[in-house]
Amino acid sequence: MTEVLEKYIPEAAVVPTFELIKRNHVHLKIVNERVSRHGDYRKLPDGDHQITVNANLNRYRFFITLIHEIAHLVAFQKYGRLIKPHGLEWKRTFQQLMLPFIRPEIFPTHLLPLLAIHFKNPKATSDTDTRLALALKQYDPENDKNYIFEIPLGGHFRLYNGKIFKRGNQRVKRYECLEVATGRMYLFNPNAEVEFLK
Repeated sequence: MTEVLEKYIPEAAVVPTFELIKRNHVHLKIVNERVSRHGDYRKLPDGDHQITVNANLNRYRFFITLIHEIAHLVAFQKYGRLIKPHGLEWKRTFQQLMLPFIRPEIFPTHLLPLLAIHFKNPKATSDTDTRLALALKQYDPENDKNYIFEIPLGGHFRLYNGKIFKRGNQRVKRYECLEVATGRMYLFNPNAEVEFLK
């Protein structure tokens, strides 16, 4: 298992992460990319715990996702299955699990202040933290995608599912975008990755 982890997470995090996996009886599956999520946790009918993480994530995003999912498992075990999936109990658990890893042996120094800010009140996904998401993206392989905030006002873009949108005004944090085919308005996070149609 440590040989597998070495391919996906920072080297200095491998041994303590393996201990977390062993202690919590996690069956880790590394899966093909899912557009809707980076990872998930579920309790199997036999009582085992399965965590899946997308194989295409860079090592820092993969690691954060893995700890995020382990936090679900630990929070459910500690507080019961009736807690909100990303409620206060999960946030505290995620903070406690991540704190020992927020150090320069594991993360590049320029990510450390962004991680410290993010983990004061972690969200359901690090993607909603625009500054952290952009900083993590620089470790992704090159692609031809643009962020919503890079699309000019009135510009058109396509999603992974083929739907085409026209970018509208920015609200407080998100952007109004009109689906061209239906005329319905949607709100997009500024760092959503899309294909710009020039």
